[in-house]
Order: sequence, then C-alpha cells, then structure tokens
Amino acid sequence: MSDTLKYRRILLKLSGEALMGDADYGIDPKVIGRLADEIIEIQKAGVQIGVVIGGGNIFRGAGLAAAGMDRVTGDHMGMLATVMNALAMQDAIERRGGFARVMSAIQIHDVAEDFIRRRAIRHIEKGRIALFAAGTGNPFFTTDSAAALRAVEIGADLLLKATKVDGVYTADPARHSDATRYDQLTYDQVIERKLAVMDTAAIALCRDHGMPLRIYDMTVAGNLMRIMRGEPIGTLVYDR
Repeated sequence: MSDTLKYRRILLKLSGEALMGDADYGIDPKVIGRLADEIIEIQKAGVQIGVVIGGGNIFRGAGLAAAGMDRVTGDHMGMLATVMNALAMQDAIERRGGFARVMSAIQIHDVAEDFIRRRAIRHIEKGRIALFAAGTGNPFFTTDSAAALRAVEIGADLLLKATKVDGVYTADPARHSDATRYDQLTYDQVIERKLAVMDTAAIALCRDHGMPLRIYDMTVAGNLMRIMRGEPIGTLVYDR
C-alpha cells in the first residue's frame, strides 16, 4: 500500500437512496458508475474494501410496515432490494475491470454467495471488493446496523457512511440555515443529542468495538480518496 494512505481496510456504507441520483426510484447508471470508479480507484491504491448497500431506492421495510404491511415481510422485501443493488454495483465494478463478490446474509445461491466471515476477509485480501447484501439477515435491523456489524467482523480500520450531506449537523441544514457542522463527535454525544447519523444500535456497536465512523458527502467526486489519504472530510465519530 502507498505510504500516503492512512487506512488499510474500510467498510463503505451506501444508502439505496444515494443510487437514485435525481430520480424518484431505482438506480441512476451515472451515479452507480461514478461510485464504482471511486471504489476501484482506492482498491487499486491498496485499500481493502467491503461495501454495504441499503435498499431504500426500491423498498424500505419500515415504510412498508407503516403503510400496514407486516413488518417482518416488509423487512424481508427490503433485504431482497439490497441484493438487487449489490448485483448492480457488482456489474458496474466488473464492467470497469474490477473484481467484486456479492455475499448475502440470506441464502440466495443462484445470484450470491452466503456471507461467511473468513471467506469475506479472503476475498478482500485477494483484491476483490466484497459487497455485503441482505443486511444482517434479520428483520428489525437496519442496513446501518449491518454496516457496523460487517465493519467489526472484517476488522475494518474505518466505517464510512456516504450521504448527500457533508457531515453531521446540529439540525437539518436543509431546514435550518443556522445549523452548524460537527468536525468530531463521540459515540455517546451522538446518542445523547439524538443526532441522525445512524440508528442507535449501529452507533452502540461501533462504540463497544472502538470502530471509528466518518460521515461524508459522496456527491463530491474524489472525496473517498481524500479520506483514504487522511484529509478531515465530513464528520468523524469516535471515542477520544
């Protein structure tokens, strides 16, 4: 690995909504293509990468449950949506000359491998990009929780959450012009201040295992590599 890179192994969390671009549903080929380019760029520089993708651009289990559907059924549908997104990302990466493997928390052997921790680590050590689909495989747990779990399981140096906002703010910057961005926070501060970073289960898991978390704006080209080089992009959450 280049001496200029700060991180050896990362877990990147992409929201399903991030793949939509300016559309209302589905996947924008330009957006997923640009993300694939950035992922391949840091992988070729020497970073080992695992990726968790949400499914909110297709189905969101909690939203379906709020509309009257059984929550477990809705969450299972959401898990399948994440598999679809992971397959789309695999295709985008491989069309650009990268190597990727989709690993699912639910058995779906015709399109994805089962998630097995040792196999996942072997994939990323071999230079493949591991795409972790179907969340944790359990209802009532978000893909944020899955990202925290997979980051701990593969021994990542950093958990990255890619969003459309350049960090964590005191309030929603789209609604409050006086909102200010945090450069750094502790896990407990995130929980106590009820900041919309990740769900509480995910933050608690990161805290309990000392997993640093950085929230950054994925819409700015080159941000991922800048973070790998140690630039203070976005907001860092960790125990000081």
